[in-house]
Amino acid sequence: MTKLKPGDKAPNFIAKDEKDNTISLSDYKGSKLVLFFYPAASTPTCTVEACNLRDHYSDLKNKGYNILGVSADTQKKQSNFKDKFEFQYPLLADEDKKVINAYGVWGPKKFMGREYDGIHRTTFVIDENGIIEKVIDKVKAKIHALQVLESES
Repeated sequence: MTKLKPGDKAPNFIAKDEKDNTISLSDYKGSKLVLFFYPAASTPTCTVEACNLRDHYSDLKNKGYNILGVSADTQKKQSNFKDKFEFQYPLLADEDKKVINAYGVWGPKKFMGREYDGIHRTTFVIDENGIIEKVIDKVKAKIHALQVLESES
């Protein structure tokens, strides 16, 4: 779905997280970033995916990665999601879909025979210089951290 690919410069963004902090891509200059987009906070697969990153947070940090989740949920929903599952990383509340659209992860989806527009579950691994190292468009929620760490090889 996204047109971004490894070697592309990651689109810059400025957005608010669940605690109303302003976060931008430039905040992560000099460190690696796992930027993961998920359809909706507190839904079953999104919870498994986010919890997998939480459970492997120290492995990812030890490899130099920061983590940032993004969905179109409100700050309140993101805050409740983060608090309930004790995520160590921020969640952007991209209600106006500026970040989602910049990364090209919004578009037509199909679920149980129904077609609608929504967020395509996609993860971007971004290097210290803001260049996309890897695009994971077939995210496997239960082993998502492993998919990220495989980019190390």
